[in-house]
Amino acid sequence: MGRLVKITATVLLPIMLSACAASDDTKPITFTEDRGVSTQPFPKNYRAEVLAFLKTYLNDPVGVRDAGMAEPVERVIGGRLRYVACLRFSPRESDGSYRAPREHAILFVDGRLDRILENAVEPCAGLAYAPFPDLEKMTR
Repeated sequence: MGRLVKITATVLLPIMLSACAASDDTKPITFTEDRGVSTQPFPKNYRAEVLAFLKTYLNDPVGVRDAGMAEPVERVIGGRLRYVACLRFSPRESDGSYRAPREHAILFVDGRLDRILENAVEPCAGLAYAPFPDLEKMTR
């Protein structure tokens, strides 16, 4: 019986793993599960969540310049209504230089940080930025 179990496991294991590895290209990659609800709650602790995320997202979170953040607003992203908080900042490069400030959109699903969009000119169009000194004061 032990040999039969091994043969069955050897045959079934690749089939089960291939089912897990199958991808659905239409499903977006997000950190939180999307309930598909059109009304989204306002992200209450968005500043703290953004800082915690950027501390791991940026290669070197020390020395960020020209940091500004816009209050979260509702925007349609990927056909769904989301709260979006926009950031503009210049991170320090590995050689110590700085690029021009770029806009980043932080998307929230169900009031929690979901993902970041790089070079987010369109979702951040027309928003008013306020200084975000906490981002400039980050340490490792």
